[in-house]
Amino acid sequence: MPIEIIERQIYLVRGQKVMLDADLASLYQVPTKVFNQAVRRNLSRFPQDFMLQLSKEETSSLRSQIVTLEKGRGRHPKYRPLAFTEQGVAMLSSVLHSDRAAQMNILIIRAFIALRNMLATHKDLARKMESIERQQAEHGEQLAAVYSIVKQLINPPDKSKKRIGFALADEEVTK
Repeated sequence: MPIEIIERQIYLVRGQKVMLDADLASLYQVPTKVFNQAVRRNLSRFPQDFMLQLSKEETSSLRSQIVTLEKGRGRHPKYRPLAFTEQGVAMLSSVLHSDRAAQMNILIIRAFIALRNMLATHKDLARKMESIERQQAEHGEQLAAVYSIVKQLINPPDKSKKRIGFALADEEVTK
């Protein structure tokens, strides 16, 4: 399975990158109910920074972003979804003991790492862009100063020579 598919199932909730229980269950090829039962039997392995239960608002927000519900009777989940952080996904390997679970855990951890690397690259690019913009602004100011100096050299201001002595006003000259 390509990592890109798994990356699309990683969401940002409460400032953390998480995967939902239904997505993980489908990757492990087990029903969500069985998956959640295995997790609930081992709750001591999943502290708050490994797993969190979504609030109603978070659930409805995610449902509007990703269409997870099918229409029809009995299709709506009764419980709010569980969300697992990268550490929680790693801990799932101690709860689910199938070969498929081990293989999927490796792929999921790689997807989290790839996402983290991608975000770090974007931050580096943003910093470099800001630096270039600052330099460009400085160079723009310097070029404007050089341009005004060159313009003054090409077109020196008209300086009329002051006459020495007594000068009559223009009105008096015309009389």
